Amino acid sequence: MYREKTTLQPVEYYNNLPYHSATTTSNQTTPSDLAILLDPIIATGATASAAIDTLKDWGVKRIVICSVLASHEGLDKVSRVWEEGVQIWVGAVDPGTDAKGMIKPGLGDVGDRLFLTIGK
Repeated sequence: MYREKTTLQPVEYYNNLPYHSATTTSNQTTPSDLAILLDPIIATGATASAAIDTLKDWGVKRIVICSVLASHEGLDKVSRVWEEGVQIWVGAVDPGTDAKGMIKPGLGDVGDRLFLTIGK
């Protein structure tokens, strides 16, 4: 998933979870009891929330989210998606986001940093 820059909404562009019904009893299609979701930055919380919904619909019983940085707003949103099934681990929390949905003061765009596209 990624966050579309103008609407700030999550976009699922790839999902490789095996197809199954969450109520199936077959061992070959049973989802994991635990999913670990790595999201380096939780700004608005929309992308992490969408990922939680996808995993929950798939039948995962418990999710641990690991993040480097989050905003208060993003943490509030994510923590309300599935309170009993999600545990969030975060390195630091910044006060909020700007109009573009970026954490302030924040770290900048993690994708730009990873792929060396800052300023391009």
